Amino acid sequence: MKVITNIPECSSKKRIVIIGGGFAGLHIAKKIDSRYYQTVLIDKVNFYQFQPLLYQVASGGLDPSSISYPHRKTFQQKKDFHYRMCVAQRVKPEEKTIETNIGYLKYDYLVIATGCDTNYFGNDKLKDTTYPLKSVSESLLARNRILLSFEDALNAKDEDELKEILNFVIVGGGATGVELAGALADMKKSILPKDYPELDFSKMEIHLVDASPRLLSGMSPEASAAAADTLSKRGVIIHQNTPVKDYVYPYVELGTGGKIRSRNVFWVSGVKANSLKGLAEEAYGRGGRLAVDEYNRVEGYENIFAIGDTSLMVSQASPKGHAQVAQVALQMAACLAKNLNEQAQDNEKWRKFRYSDKGSMATIGRNAAVVDFGKFHMKGRIAWWLWLLVHILSIVGMRNKMAVFIDWVWNYLNYDVSLRLLIRPKHNPMYQGMDNNTPVE
Repeated sequence: MKVITNIPECSSKKRIVIIGGGFAGLHIAKKIDSRYYQTVLIDKVNFYQFQPLLYQVASGGLDPSSISYPHRKTFQQKKDFHYRMCVAQRVKPEEKTIETNIGYLKYDYLVIATGCDTNYFGNDKLKDTTYPLKSVSESLLARNRILLSFEDALNAKDEDELKEILNFVIVGGGATGVELAGALADMKKSILPKDYPELDFSKMEIHLVDASPRLLSGMSPEASAAAADTLSKRGVIIHQNTPVKDYVYPYVELGTGGKIRSRNVFWVSGVKANSLKGLAEEAYGRGGRLAVDEYNRVEGYENIFAIGDTSLMVSQASPKGHAQVAQVALQMAACLAKNLNEQAQDNEKWRKFRYSDKGSMATIGRNAAVVDFGKFHMKGRIAWWLWLLVHILSIVGMRNKMAVFIDWVWNYLNYDVSLRLLIRPKHNPMYQGMDNNTPVE
């Protein structure tokens, strides 16, 4: 296999290779001091995507470019930084080498920040029959499915087919599931009757199916109760303590024995780590996550680290590991970058990672959200405005912040953002060889 070209060897600096450009990977790449290290970021897409707002792209509330930002633009001013768009396939620790679909790359320090993907809990055929929501491309596919449903509904042959088309099933009662259900409920009330006056939207049903006893199980019981109450008042049908057994078109088979007829099934139930192959068996912990010590060093290796969703740090404070959320990823990235930078300055004493919970929040639709800050809980309109502020500040790029702000203000005043576009790619030979999973000869 050929070496990845045009990345110069630097005899005076050690090379840090970062795999993954999500919350953790992007943050540590920004924090690494170019005076001491050469940094190489590899990612399968050439942009950062702000995952907490993917559901708004899926529901036509935001343009995908508003929550995405090119890696190369982010690091235009960073010295000794290199980016390559490729897929990391395997690590060879004994050779300090990463194999990718475009060649191999040497490293001195390796940071694995590959994040996580949708968990189908062993039923992998659901990949081909349901719609996940973990990337911009998946959110666009979901948006097409949602909009196409209403176009198809205009031509339904009978009531049974109409019910199948207008039934939406969201599997998973975490933040994404709750937020998508709330967005669809808002669309049903304020937008869709204007776009499709021929349709009777009293026949549209939104089902939120969750295997847990309460929604937002990672938040407080008060937040869970408020979310369930708000969604129920907005017409969402909630199925709690109800796992999904299978989906065999056109029926979603519930673990309780019931069935829901639908062609619109969105799977946002759980995640699994995107761990890298090639490490020793003892390096992989529960759920495929990489077991790390309190310095985010992968068990058994001195120069390989894992941060964010793909890492599993078990301690007295977190006996089951940390939650796979953005704040954990950002804090791990900052801590590891500080340790590496200080080591380069001959400071051998590393700081152990200690997670500081900044709170959690979820929106349930227009003028409704829930917020947890320690023992303090908030819900309703004020919580919703706080949710808006925090998310605008978290988006990368001033242009994106302004675009999201303008879209949200326009939508709030007019109940209508004109982003409901059915855009489907046309097959073209030019795409051949651009698949990240296919080696380019």
